[in-house]
Amino acid sequence: MKCINLFFSLFSMLFLLISCGSSDDDFNSGPIVDDCLGLGAEQLSLKIQDHYTTLPGKVSVLFKVTTKDGNHPVAGLTANNFKIFEKGSNDNCYKPISASESNGRISSKSQIFNTNTLLILDLSNSVLSTSLEELKLASTSFIEQVMPSTPSDEFKMGVYWFDGEDKLHELNPLTTDRTELITAIDGITTDISNDPSTDLYGAVIKATDSATAILEENKKEEILAAASVVIFTDGSDQAARYSKDNAINKVQNADENISFFSIGLGSEIETNILDKIGKNGSAYAANKEELEDTFEEISEDVEGQANSFYLFEYCSPKRSGKNLLVIQAIQGENQGSVQTQFDATGFTGGCE
Repeated sequence: MKCINLFFSLFSMLFLLISCGSSDDDFNSGPIVDDCLGLGAEQLSLKIQDHYTTLPGKVSVLFKVTTKDGNHPVAGLTANNFKIFEKGSNDNCYKPISASESNGRISSKSQIFNTNTLLILDLSNSVLSTSLEELKLASTSFIEQVMPSTPSDEFKMGVYWFDGEDKLHELNPLTTDRTELITAIDGITTDISNDPSTDLYGAVIKATDSATAILEENKKEEILAAASVVIFTDGSDQAARYSKDNAINKVQNADENISFFSIGLGSEIETNILDKIGKNGSAYAANKEELEDTFEEISEDVEGQANSFYLFEYCSPKRSGKNLLVIQAIQGENQGSVQTQFDATGFTGGCE
């Protein structure tokens, strides 16, 4: 059985087949990549979520790639966008490892990682009476953009809604089936709500709690996870049940693997507040006719977040002891790297 060594980890232990792993905080906060490699200035940031080894000689590293400031995900990379460097006890500097000779590849993350999207819809009276059909159309397009047509355990989404009640209503729980989500959206009627007010701040707080609970549940099942909270509203908070500061602080102090996006409609929204709620991205529609395009804009950001996590695996030539490893990501003229380590004790040939 795999045993994952976590040094100052923010993640719980993952038990996988004969492995040795570490969380992101341990190695990202450790020594910087040796200057002997001469990789130069970094425009990309790589952040390790976990790593482990599998006999006879496979090394697996799960990590996220963003721009250097961490604000924009870098999606769509393939094995050809990465270079591997190893440094053993007898090496003065890192040695490059051929991606082809080492069978370097981007592998499925579904067994150890998933991403969860929470779509939160304002169904207060102003939406239900003036723009419900446009919202349903936009939400359907959003689901089709973010969720794969073939269900995968790696991608899940749930749909929730709020009005003036002190409750985040569940329209459809987390699922891998986008048809199920679209059917739920199609079933929304104008009489769904009993409270015409808008408890926006309460929805933000409750949605953050829900996303946090999802990450915790995955942790219990020894799966790493990320979440995106996407909140749509056509106005400001009217219920005055919770304060603006409480909602914004909830977002700012949330787990770093939860991303927040906001979508606003019409002239009654407070963009300065929605920008803070949607700290990873916000978009606004001046009228209901623009709503679908606005949802599509955010869907690209959410999809990018989900696809900026990579499980990179390769067969190491090392056969003993602890070794240092550097992964370099290259996208056009931009590059970035991260350093970690692995134990090659017991490694042999035959890795594929």
